[in-house]
Amino acid sequence: MATTINKNYFYGTGRRKTAVARVRLLPGTGTVTVNNKTLNDYFGGRQLHEIVITSPLRQVGRIGQFNVSVRVVGGGTTGQAGAIRHGIARALIQADETLRPALKKAGFLTRDPRMKERKKPGLKRARKAPQYTKR
Repeated sequence: MATTINKNYFYGTGRRKTAVARVRLLPGTGTVTVNNKTLNDYFGGRQLHEIVITSPLRQVGRIGQFNVSVRVVGGGTTGQAGAIRHGIARALIQADETLRPALKKAGFLTRDPRMKERKKPGLKRARKAPQYTKR
């Protein structure tokens, strides 16, 4: 018995550093909610994060056409903003496949591979060695 599910949103998963964002795009007026808070409340009014998050929508001229609902966990604020941007770009492709070249060219579909480097034995941090003393 096959049931059809009425899917009225577009989904995308975004990742950056250790942050993972699950993004839903719903047709609407352009409101952005992150973990059930407004964008301004969640990121403390930092304009930089707002610009980063809305950049895929601005790139393809769809700002104000979708309500964005995000669940994000892990990482810090900058990593979370990058993960949300990645998720929005992936969800936009689900909404309209013709947007792929513009988003790809802007670099929004590429997952940022930079991660924190692990601490090595014998060192103080990933690369910082103890001070060398000759005598």
